[in-house]
Amino acid sequence: MSNQKRRQILGLFIAFLILAGTFNPQARSFLTIPNQQRISVGDHVSLNLRFPEQLLRQLTVYVNPGSKKVLCLNGSDLSGKMFNLFEGPPVAFSPGKANIQLRLFGILPVKNVEVEVLPQTRLVPGGQSVGVLLHSEGVMVVGQSIVADHQGHKYNPAGEAGVKKGDIILKINGQPVKNDEQVAQLVDQAGKKGEQLKFLVKRKNYTFTVTVKPVLCRETGRYRVGLYVRDSAAGVGTLSFYNPRTGKYGALGHIITDSDTNQPIDVSDGRIVRASIQGIQAGRKGQPGEKIGMFINDEKFSGSIEKNTKFGIYGSLNHELKNPIYTKPIPIALANQVKTGPAEMLTVLDGEKMEKFRVEIKRILPQTNPDSKGLIVEVTDPRLLKRTGGIIQGMSGSPLIQDGKLIGAVTHVFINDPTRGYGCLIEWMLMEAETLGFTAKGAVRGAFGAPAIQASALGPSSLFIKSIKVDFWDSSLY
Repeated sequence: MSNQKRRQILGLFIAFLILAGTFNPQARSFLTIPNQQRISVGDHVSLNLRFPEQLLRQLTVYVNPGSKKVLCLNGSDLSGKMFNLFEGPPVAFSPGKANIQLRLFGILPVKNVEVEVLPQTRLVPGGQSVGVLLHSEGVMVVGQSIVADHQGHKYNPAGEAGVKKGDIILKINGQPVKNDEQVAQLVDQAGKKGEQLKFLVKRKNYTFTVTVKPVLCRETGRYRVGLYVRDSAAGVGTLSFYNPRTGKYGALGHIITDSDTNQPIDVSDGRIVRASIQGIQAGRKGQPGEKIGMFINDEKFSGSIEKNTKFGIYGSLNHELKNPIYTKPIPIALANQVKTGPAEMLTVLDGEKMEKFRVEIKRILPQTNPDSKGLIVEVTDPRLLKRTGGIIQGMSGSPLIQDGKLIGAVTHVFINDPTRGYGCLIEWMLMEAETLGFTAKGAVRGAFGAPAIQASALGPSSLFIKSIKVDFWDSSLY
């Protein structure tokens, strides 16, 4: 038989084994072992092989010698040593990296796994409703309008100068812009003097300058440039976690964007305050529900907003946070430790009373890059389903706990099925909060196709002040 035929037969045989392995649970347990694992100090390295005992006894694990005291077994350092799988899983002893190798008959390498051990992180779970008050950098352009002068001529001064919806006006005539009232004053003053205005405008990642000439508006008697602008936002959300060692918190689990432009809000100043839930609008198919809350000024509970990111808002609390259900900080579960199955969610439905509700992790979505939609969560608690219909706006940030570990937070609701929604993994939230010593490089588990189902961000949504429900944004026309 020629060498070429041998190679062909060998190739067909290997292809057959691979194809057969995809339908064999035992083979799949080997094929799905990740090439990288992140675990915390005190956690076990997970291999989860489903081979028959006879085959398992032929497998050994070798730990590279350059990782002293990173992994241990029965109190002994595994660096440079080999052990049998029946001796038990290795335990993370101290932060660092270790390369482990699965060997057949103690000689033939069949799988390499890089283990990264991170310091153990314990957090106080959130669940409290919070009022979110945001002030954007400059003012955001959320719309344009026509300005008619006293002769009936129609203009759009800012639009004609090149300003577009979604732009941020940072400065006017060299003066930093802080709020909409300031914009109105500067525009009117320049118009009365017959002067033009120089706008410093930010569009996505670059800035530029335009010159705008105000027009005296026939309807208002003031000089205008034809823009709708916004400078602040307010709404109700849920706190996700508090780190007692650093005083830092995370909330919402997703970025806050402008409702008209869908652009992220660049935060220049902001804070969170206590919120009391005064009403619930239940969700239904095609119509997300929402919490209606009232802000409470309380010096004992408030915090800064320092970052608005795709994994939520982050800042510092001015006082230590306590959780009435979990009186002590609990450990976190890293991405590869989260599993499908039962979990629980903490949130508030009445006043400030935090409650625990049953949910189920239906899917863990493989991610090439960290994202705020890493979990699919289904509400299974009958009481919560009866009261809210499932996940509603304002629940954004509600912590998810599984097997006594904080695994993430609820972030979005499926518009066509309010019983389900997305969740963000706590690992990515902590990475954004810069409390863990790693970056997003080499995240996890391969790419995935997003489900063909529309989702809606959960909050902040609305606030309740003096019995008047106020929309999330307020805008002004200039």
